[in-house]
Amino acid sequence: MIQTITQNRINDLFARKSQGLLNVYFTAGFPEIGATASILRSLEKAGVDLVEIGMPYSDPVADGETIQQSNMKALEDGMSLRLLFEQLAGCRDEVTVPILLMGYINPVLQFGVEAFCRKCKEVGVDGVILPDLPLDLYLDEYEPIFREYGLLNIFLITPQTTEARIRLIDEQTEGFIYMVSSASITGSQSGVSDEMLAYFNRIQAMNLRNPRLIGFGIKDSETYQMACQYANGAIIGSAFIRHLQNGPATEERIQEFVSAIR
Repeated sequence: MIQTITQNRINDLFARKSQGLLNVYFTAGFPEIGATASILRSLEKAGVDLVEIGMPYSDPVADGETIQQSNMKALEDGMSLRLLFEQLAGCRDEVTVPILLMGYINPVLQFGVEAFCRKCKEVGVDGVILPDLPLDLYLDEYEPIFREYGLLNIFLITPQTTEARIRLIDEQTEGFIYMVSSASITGSQSGVSDEMLAYFNRIQAMNLRNPRLIGFGIKDSETYQMACQYANGAIIGSAFIRHLQNGPATEERIQEFVSAIR
């Protein structure tokens, strides 16, 4: 079993709260390139438990049209990893909520893995979600660097993930497991199927040691409450991006969105 990374806000959060967690995703630099820090502050004020900030990428293969469009808008406006770190500098003077960066391994490799981890530590990022970083490659090459900078790497499981693989991920995980609700892209689910419920029950029966958050297809109060019945909480992304598309990213509108979910 891995040695625990101490003093990480994600672990501290789950030690304090085990049910009903809400993680909200938004794309850095969307809807306006300078909005990242203000949206982060507003989400914390609205009572979100974790915030997941998307690192814009030109080919976000796991994401649906809504998040893809937000990625392209942010990139066209000049968003980059370097600028994101500049925008997050000083955020810990105001924000205490755990922060995760979600994206793909290519921009991280271009930035430099150690340089990326170092900047995450400098600005107060607690964890990353890189869906296209294989577990084996992470363990073989990158885990020591992540651990040196106290950065948690959050792994995903899907309905197709074998029990042996889930057990391995659970053994190698700190923080939480990202439980993808179905074999689809983000924002594509219209309801809860019997297959999804069977999957949720199967994972619940495995009694994993790590908490789980369900993502993909969580879009409103009903789906959030459903996810909370089968896991420790839920992740909402596309629905929040659509909310930002439909009006200004003000503190009031962000509070309105979060209140409607909870």
